[in-house]
Amino acid sequence: MTKPAATGDEIRERLLAGFPATERRIDPAGIPTAVLEGGQGPPLVLLHGAGEFAATWMRVMPDLMKTFSVVAPDLPGHGASEPGEGRLKVDRVLTWLGELIEQTCASRPVLAGHLLGGAIAARFACDHGDRLARLVLVDTYGLARFRPAPKFALAMARFVARPTERSRDQLMDACMVDLGALRRQLGEQMELMEAYMLGGARTREEKAALRSLMPAFAMTPIPAADLARIPVPTALICGRHDRQVGLKVAEAASARHGWPLHVIENAADDPAFEQPGAFLEALRTEIATTLSHAT
Repeated sequence: MTKPAATGDEIRERLLAGFPATERRIDPAGIPTAVLEGGQGPPLVLLHGAGEFAATWMRVMPDLMKTFSVVAPDLPGHGASEPGEGRLKVDRVLTWLGELIEQTCASRPVLAGHLLGGAIAARFACDHGDRLARLVLVDTYGLARFRPAPKFALAMARFVARPTERSRDQLMDACMVDLGALRRQLGEQMELMEAYMLGGARTREEKAALRSLMPAFAMTPIPAADLARIPVPTALICGRHDRQVGLKVAEAASARHGWPLHVIENAADDPAFEQPGAFLEALRTEIATTLSHAT
């Protein structure tokens, strides 16, 4: 008899087994949200990218939890979070983030966002920067028009239209410098993450969330004047070979706004996953600068 395929909940349970964080559910802005939390110290909130989930930070979270109180939510409609009632418009998502910070952080957090999560974080900082200690944008959408490289654009279109193992593999290959090396290095952990990603892409909730979130945050650039009024120290981290946003976008934003830029070698659009050591060094450099200025 053929063994039945594991459900999304079963895959998630296996993926988080032994992970040194606590998972709980909260309800900011009426959006049922799954959150991974752990560690002690100044608060650090991590927002993942489109079609991902909080566990995609798991290669850096254990190290960060040694010195920070880390909060990593599944974005609305992603992972184990629900989209809630109604469309995920910009104001509603920013209210969600504000209430999430209120419910999980004892003081102003460092807010780090990746791709879609970075665009949400940047828009939040434009109007609510006084509620943050620092902003770190990782290969972030919204800093310019969304013009991905053809290889990524084609792979993304195929995966969105028909999420299969083959189209997922093509998209993952476009997102990584060396997908094969990561699979050999991470083994079952990588298999579980890819299986969970594929399962999420097939759900009605994630499809609906992305139909709202991508046009609002990825396809619509944040006006330069709005970015210029972010009141907290801001830094950029970008993979050298990013095919989604492109290093030139980060370089232009760095030059325009005076934001420090850390370029991660041998990484594409997810340096925290591909090169966790280099990513941690860059992130800690920026956080240490913030803490030293605060004392």
